[in-house]
Amino acid sequence: MADQDIYDSPTPIQAGLKCCCPRCGEGKLYAGFLKLAPKCDRCGLDYGFADPADGPAFFVMSGVGIVVTAVFAWVEIMYQPPVWVHFVTTFPALIIGCLATLRPVKAWLVASQYINKAEEGRFESLGRHDYDPRRL
Repeated sequence: MADQDIYDSPTPIQAGLKCCCPRCGEGKLYAGFLKLAPKCDRCGLDYGFADPADGPAFFVMSGVGIVVTAVFAWVEIMYQPPVWVHFVTTFPALIIGCLATLRPVKAWLVASQYINKAEEGRFESLGRHDYDPRRL
């Protein structure tokens, strides 16, 4: 039987928001702030397949950066506050926004890798000199 038949798996978004196991939806995904646990403490799913790399950091920095920069520009145009107001509000907003969303985004990408059975790409012709795509 397949994993989906045994477990009531959450959607990738649900698993990301809860930061839980993508298979059972109950176990912990993290062993630290961003360090993945070796396996699920409930169902035993090995998290060795998970490699989100720099994807979470890119999406979080881009999304939070765009929103905070847009608010910064709007406040500057509408109210023209002194520069210290921007230092006191903009930098903490960037830091807190990035730290608050990094864990759920990483969990979402790990769950998406599990649900879609994503793995490293492999080339059929790698290392073979007799490869001819016309024979396929």
